[in-house]
Amino acid sequence: MLLGAVAIVSCNKFDLNYDEARQAEEAKEAQEVKENVANIFGVSFDSNHNWCTTVSGVVNITNIPSGTEKVQLLAYIAETDTTTSVLTLNEADVNGESTVSLSYDAPSDNLGLFVSFISNGLSTIKQVVSNNVSYNAKAMRRSSVADYTLPTTTPTINSTVESYASQRGWIEGQILYGYDIQGMSAQDYSDEYKTILRTIIFSYLKNGRQYNNLPLIKKSGYYNAGVYNITTGTDPIIISPIYKSDKAKQYGNEIWNSDLYYYYFKESDMAGMSKADSVAFLNNLPKYKAIEFKQHFGEEEDDVISKRTAYALVYWGDETPEVGTTGSYIFPKGYKIGFMVRAKTDFVEDGKARKQGELYGDGRLNNEINNYSECNFKSSKLGTDGPRMGWMTVNGKMIVCFESGTDSDFNDIIIEVEGGVKPIYNTPEFENNYYTFCFEDRRLGDYDMNDIVIKATRIDKTTVEYSIVACGANDLLKVYIHNSQIFGDKEVHEMFGVSSNTFINTRKGNTKFDPITKRITVKESFSFLDEDTQPFIYNITEGKAIKLSKQGEDPHGIMIPYDFKYPIEQICIKDVYARFNEWGQDKITSTDWYKYPIEGRYYE
Repeated sequence: MLLGAVAIVSCNKFDLNYDEARQAEEAKEAQEVKENVANIFGVSFDSNHNWCTTVSGVVNITNIPSGTEKVQLLAYIAETDTTTSVLTLNEADVNGESTVSLSYDAPSDNLGLFVSFISNGLSTIKQVVSNNVSYNAKAMRRSSVADYTLPTTTPTINSTVESYASQRGWIEGQILYGYDIQGMSAQDYSDEYKTILRTIIFSYLKNGRQYNNLPLIKKSGYYNAGVYNITTGTDPIIISPIYKSDKAKQYGNEIWNSDLYYYYFKESDMAGMSKADSVAFLNNLPKYKAIEFKQHFGEEEDDVISKRTAYALVYWGDETPEVGTTGSYIFPKGYKIGFMVRAKTDFVEDGKARKQGELYGDGRLNNEINNYSECNFKSSKLGTDGPRMGWMTVNGKMIVCFESGTDSDFNDIIIEVEGGVKPIYNTPEFENNYYTFCFEDRRLGDYDMNDIVIKATRIDKTTVEYSIVACGANDLLKVYIHNSQIFGDKEVHEMFGVSSNTFINTRKGNTKFDPITKRITVKESFSFLDEDTQPFIYNITEGKAIKLSKQGEDPHGIMIPYDFKYPIEQICIKDVYARFNEWGQDKITSTDWYKYPIEGRYYE
């Protein structure tokens, strides 16, 4: 790992004491390094440690359907104990091939690999098993309205209720309508699709109060005025609740005590209206109950994906309805369908029933509820015009992700919509995985591991991108990758245009420098674990080459298969990552140490 530069050693090959002198010097250096490591870390590291948290392999993809433009290899990883991510490891243009192989490097504790088959901007995802995946067109068949048996009785409005908005004076006299809702038996998803659905949804719309997924909802364009389905005028519109998460009795079963409503209109009815007039028009449309969630979900059911019952929406005509109005399961063509969740739990907080109100997918209808001081929905991050739902497409299925509570993770209620509406295509795009190389530049280092930091990502089968992102060293350093100077022959500080006493992206508050980036062509079999291609640094000041640490060596150079948050200047890695020493002492424990940095001690 620490290699002397032969060209500057004073002994020569004709000196009989050359080997002996060199070995003595190396032994002395090794002892000094060992003592320094013990002093810095305060523990003894596993003598068999290889400092590797990465696995590599090749995935064979077969039966690729014609028309497929690209395949992507994805890794499902745990970011923390409660959150996950999906990251792209490799990809290839298909070019009419029916079989493609993709090499990969991934975190050793990954939760699984997947392949995305992409055609015309649409993605179909399959799970990798034993490094193999085959596209099975029959298994990917989508359900259709022919799979459901519609109720034989004529739907008839039989109940009304005053809305909370009316009770609070926001929409005077607003009445909500109900009827005898009849569910239809629905075929459950396969175990593979349930895994894919959970993987995709909760890796994109991360779960938890600390996550604000509103920007992702807006990025899709399918929000507020763009949130509406458009009817085709042919088949019934089928909706299936497939998931809820409300912490059950801890928060008063807020979803179990909620109902799903819908409304509809023609776009031509709003022609030429101002925003205020449009909101008033939508507020005054009749709202019809589609599902009582307590009739569908178990009272204590939580965090379960299952498709077991489906419901058909009813068209009640265009006039203001009344009790006794009958409807049809076929909507005319060209109507827009909107959704609303009516929360009606009696959960009491601070002496008040805090979770009651109508929450609309179209955020333009949520101004009052989002800002109502007597209701804790105000504590959300949604603000004015904050939508409550977003669309996602997973293997061709249209999925509604609804925010029912006071955070903004948009994954509290999940519903599939199919049948008589035009398709909405919003397939999540996942970022490339980044691999981080961290080096300690001096023989007796402080192990802040930021003296040189290199980020790398695989763009496709034969392209890899490297970026020098930080230099926390005063010594003069050069970077080598693939045993060559792909960044040129300049010293690192010189590349950034600064003096050698300047720290580059390792101190908070200092000038931020843009990374220096270079793309290179590699073999299809390339792996970041190949020693011959791994980055290393040469310390000009000390005359030493520093490579990634091998088995039994100290961690002078490590690669993390992750977009790693490296320590700020002069803070040892063990003081930024509390589990680092645990991993160092036993290589099979705390292998995910790099996911749990201590706030304020790493470089943003």
